[in-house]
Amino acid sequence: MAPPTQAYACNCSICSRAGWLLAFAGGDAFRLLSGEDMLSDYQFHNKRIHHYFCSSCGIRSFSRGTNKDGSPSVAVNLRCLEGVEASVLPVHNFDGASL
Repeated sequence: MAPPTQAYACNCSICSRAGWLLAFAGGDAFRLLSGEDMLSDYQFHNKRIHHYFCSSCGIRSFSRGTNKDGSPSVAVNLRCLEGVEASVLPVHNFDGASL
């Protein structure tokens, strides 16, 4: 995944309460390098998005879902990435509450 140039603030009940700042990528652009065995999955509402978190420390690092066209998508919580200062990026609103 390329370094982010902007961030998105989602208004869904999980992202807004947890303070996520997101970068979106196609499913092919994201590869988890380690820790998959420690992930737990939380789904709510219509269960279209898999919100992953570490079962050991509770950090919520990314989510997987599908775009309206059915293609896979990943939302990465920029606040979990070392070396990325998400608060300096331009922030756009994302209406995840209507998904």
